[in-house]
Amino acid sequence: MNHDIRLVIADDHEIFRDGLALMLSRQPDITLVGQANNGRELLELLETVEADVVMTDLKMPLMDGITATRTLLQRLPHIRIIALSMFDEEELIVEMLEAGAKGYLLKNADKQEIIEAINSVYEDNIFYCKQTSAKLASMIVRSRFNPSRDNAPVTFTDREKEIIRLICQQFTAQEIGEKIFLSKRTVEGHRTRILEKMNVKNTAGVVVFALKNNLISEAELL
Repeated sequence: MNHDIRLVIADDHEIFRDGLALMLSRQPDITLVGQANNGRELLELLETVEADVVMTDLKMPLMDGITATRTLLQRLPHIRIIALSMFDEEELIVEMLEAGAKGYLLKNADKQEIIEAINSVYEDNIFYCKQTSAKLASMIVRSRFNPSRDNAPVTFTDREKEIIRLICQQFTAQEIGEKIFLSKRTVEGHRTRILEKMNVKNTAGVVVFALKNNLISEAELL
């Protein structure tokens, strides 16, 4: 990284925005370069400051986060966008991803996940909130959003496919090891390689990738 990640936050709830800004101000390698109250302010702000990552609420007055994202990426396609969402906004999250967002977080995400999301999208990775529901994962799979469309095909061993299915079914490394007679450490090694191959950061990413690439069926997640 040649410089700190330059971050902009857009949210019409000032208390939430200020709390997020305060938390991130204490992080090394992240510099908050501006805040906006709505999508229109966000677009105006980014005409005057340079940013690497934008975190934006989905619902805002004057211009929502989805419209702002589409417009912003037409003007500045290099910017990485993270959607900030409430738990009941699955359809809007899918729209946001289709508009070009690199990831999304629920507003109750913890500090570590927020930092991980910022770093992930800055590195041009997709970030799925770890609280992604099975319903939302299914909606993403059926959507036009396909981050791996232009990537080289990924192959997995039979053992990795077996572990992928068990990860998707929410089994822990310990439980997977007991089921397939491997040590927890060996399973964790497989999991690390699986995440690297998929270019994802957590179980939610594994689920979406596996569904999108027919490594598991929705019926197996029930």
